[in-house]
Amino acid sequence: MNSVRHRTALIEGHEIFYREAGPSDAPTVVLLHGYPTSSFMFRELIPLLADDYHVIAPDHLGFGHSDAPPVQEFTYTFDALAELTSALLDQLGLNRYALYVQDYGAPIGWRIALKHPERISALVTQNGNGYEDGFVESFWADVWAYGANPGP
Repeated sequence: MNSVRHRTALIEGHEIFYREAGPSDAPTVVLLHGYPTSSFMFRELIPLLADDYHVIAPDHLGFGHSDAPPVQEFTYTFDALAELTSALLDQLGLNRYALYVQDYGAPIGWRIALKHPERISALVTQNGNGYEDGFVESFWADVWAYGANPGP
């Protein structure tokens, strides 16, 4: 069984943590985690995939072991997070990969797929909204209010 390697990359001035496993010449699978977790959520899945696939599982900026700049220094939008993730994949020299997207990782992955459809070999989604209709306003009201006016 392949071991999981813990790595970081400097992307646009931010340290992005990622887990990597499997042979680098195998087909690549990129695992994009949900909220409020990190690539740690894939700790059991990565070794299962690593015998047959090259696996990359980054922590989004602000999650897990990646940098978490304050909102005054970074605009946390799905567009910005997708750009960072895409830049990481570019830096790793990945030009063809399957995307597994879950929850918060879905809007990041969709943006990557729309920007570079020629790179996508497959899309796997688990509970990934691509629309605002999936957000029940009464549930998210407090989260959105805090986002608009963060405090202690």
